[in-house]
Amino acid sequence: MQELLLAVARGLVEDKEAVQVTVDPAREDGTVVYHLKVAEADMGHVIGKQGRIAKAIRVVMRAAAARHDEKVIVEID
Repeated sequence: MQELLLAVARGLVEDKEAVQVTVDPAREDGTVVYHLKVAEADMGHVIGKQGRIAKAIRVVMRAAAARHDEKVIVEID
């Protein structure tokens, strides 16, 4: 899952080296939180107009997690 988020984010940004993903331990309900960090200049590329790209990233991650009976949350820091 972490590799999927890295691949998607690196495809959107110009500074690919600045992309970082950290993972929190699973919560009580089994939800795993992924924190995506990108360079300040690339923040707009990841969020998109009115947050559409960020929403799409979250949908893709939830769909991939559902295949493994997992729950995920993606936070863009």
